[in-house]
Amino acid sequence: MPITRRHFAAAMAACTAAAAPSTASLDPDLVRRHDEAVDRILRQQITDPADPHRGGYPDEYGLFSAGTGAGLCDTLIAAYVFPGSRHHKSAEVAGRFHLAAGYLTRMQNSDGTIDLLVTNFHSTPDLGFVTHSAAGAAWIARHFNEPELFAALEPFLRKAGKALATGGIHTPNHRWVVCEALSQVQELLPDPAYPRRIAQWLAEGIDIDSDGQFDERSTTVYNTVSDKALLVTGLKTGRPELLEPVRRNLQAMLYLLHPGGEVVTEISTRQDQYDRAGMDRYWFPLRYFAITENNGQFANLVRSVEPRAGSLSFYLRYPELQKPLPPAQPLPEDFEKLMPAIQIARFRRGPRSASILLNGNSRFFTMRQGGCVVEAVRFASAFFGKGQFRASSYEKTADGYRMTQELEGPYYQPFDPPRRVEASQWGALRSQRRQSNVERMRYTVTVREKGKGFAIDMEAQGTVGVPLAVEVNLRQNTLLDGVTEAPKVAGGFLLKKGYAVARSGGDALRFGPGLSQHTYTQVRGADAKLPGPSVYLCGLTPFKHTLEFEAL
Repeated sequence: MPITRRHFAAAMAACTAAAAPSTASLDPDLVRRHDEAVDRILRQQITDPADPHRGGYPDEYGLFSAGTGAGLCDTLIAAYVFPGSRHHKSAEVAGRFHLAAGYLTRMQNSDGTIDLLVTNFHSTPDLGFVTHSAAGAAWIARHFNEPELFAALEPFLRKAGKALATGGIHTPNHRWVVCEALSQVQELLPDPAYPRRIAQWLAEGIDIDSDGQFDERSTTVYNTVSDKALLVTGLKTGRPELLEPVRRNLQAMLYLLHPGGEVVTEISTRQDQYDRAGMDRYWFPLRYFAITENNGQFANLVRSVEPRAGSLSFYLRYPELQKPLPPAQPLPEDFEKLMPAIQIARFRRGPRSASILLNGNSRFFTMRQGGCVVEAVRFASAFFGKGQFRASSYEKTADGYRMTQELEGPYYQPFDPPRRVEASQWGALRSQRRQSNVERMRYTVTVREKGKGFAIDMEAQGTVGVPLAVEVNLRQNTLLDGVTEAPKVAGGFLLKKGYAVARSGGDALRFGPGLSQHTYTQVRGADAKLPGPSVYLCGLTPFKHTLEFEAL
């Protein structure tokens, strides 16, 4: 459903209205969880007047961060103003809010920035993240007529706004993080410099590709950061066009979900690559679009994550979230979808899910049947210590996807005419030598859907007699039948012949047939063994083998 000006104007009106909080429209469990979070704050927060960190508390490493203060303010004030909270209008909570605001102000640098002690110092983008919570708390204070609580945050926000309007960033998503923070501060403490800076960043265009992914392709972290930032900025600055990439990203994520809601993370270029996580961090934009666009698929996801991810603060800041969700509609569960921009082919057949990574990732295939998970299929040969298969090209075939890679292993001749090579010059001069005796290897991998699973045709042609090992890596705690222990590798097994059966979570997969021309599994130059049990098939070039996976 397209975003119209009429819908957008109605949403903006709902965002800016000082709506009275409704106890009837919120899940009592959400309020209970929020109150329990306040209880933990009251126990943890430092209140000793002599302590320089009064108002905050340390993280697991004993470090004190500005983000803690902003988060405390946001949590405390939501409980304070909401009539359904046990902490509603609590004098103790108000006092603790003042302590947290004072701590936050003291943690701010003189230039208005903050430090993220694990990596960034005098950081504008990290100031943006902190300002999201601080400005959100200040919005609640103003709109629920708590001027003293608003005043406690005003010094921090004024300095933050100046820094955000001039400071630089590191990554693509930081642009939108800063825009979100500036749009929030502009609403509370207007300054013409703030909308100018927002316009300057937005002029670069939104970094979303034809597959609905942002540049960082971070499906459980920075997608969600960009989605929230663009949604908030669009609502607060009157730019409905900023909501369109958010909706596109959410729609794309429907095809990057495994059974049970786990997200495909192999495509990420950031720290969440290969992490296990669900759609929890998408809760705010999912609920917003589910309600404003009557989207039953988004409503389906909201209902699955809301018990963990719902936020009382966001319900207060965006009253339209309190409206009922539309009826749930089923998510896509029977499809094959090629996403060419991010180079992945996705498959869902009910409880069966698979991904073909066409982007040069050594983990070129993953599959699961319910709770039984093949984390990766990889292979490597001992070809000159650089034989790990990483597709350099791919093509769609009539029944699958074919990936190829070509390798060369040259030898080098002496310089002619002769010349002296000083110590430490070898590497710099090697490209100037004449090559000879060049060995070659060509890999071809074709992945086909077959019956209740997949078949992987693997070939390695070229230099003869090169050892090669195929690795089938499974999620930790998977039980295996039909395999034997591999020598000298913890958690490694050989599939010498026949088929192996993997079992986990009440589900099972069968794969094979095996191959055992040798037992050299940890091939020189190959990527290190992955965590969890790995089953190896070992052969020699010329190599041609089909590995089949079947759901049981």
